[in-house]
Amino acid sequence: MNNDKLNKMRWDIKDYTEIKKCILRTFQYEYKGKDITIKIETDEFSAVCPWSGLPDYGKIIVEYIPTDEILELKSFKYYLYTYRNVGIYQEHAINRIFEDLYELLKPKWMKITLKYNIRGGIETTVVREQ
Repeated sequence: MNNDKLNKMRWDIKDYTEIKKCILRTFQYEYKGKDITIKIETDEFSAVCPWSGLPDYGKIIVEYIPTDEILELKSFKYYLYTYRNVGIYQEHAINRIFEDLYELLKPKWMKITLKYNIRGGIETTVVREQ
C-alpha cells in the first residue's frame, strides 16, 4: 500500500456532538461550609486523535472542593465513555471536560489532569485549574 492510500485511510471518527454531558448526575453535599477535597481517578479515558484516527488512552484525575453538589461516579464513567470515538485533541478534551464539570458542580475549586499514554516516545500531560 502506498503512502497516499495509507494517509486517506481513516477510522470512523465522531464529532463533539457525541459527548453527552446530559448523562452527568450529582447528589447534594450535606456538609456545606466544611471544605473537603474530592479526588477521582481513572486510567480508562479514551478518545480518538482527529488527525490520525488512532485511539488515545489516558488517565484522568479530577480534584475539586464542592459547594452544593457532588459528582455521581457512575454517570461520570458513562460521560467519559461518550468520548471513546470522538476525534478530539488532548488540549481540547481537558477544556471540554473541565467546562462541563465546572458548569455542573460550581465548585469552590477544581483541577483536572489528563495524562495520555506514551505514543511515539512522547508523553503528554495537560492540566487545567480554577
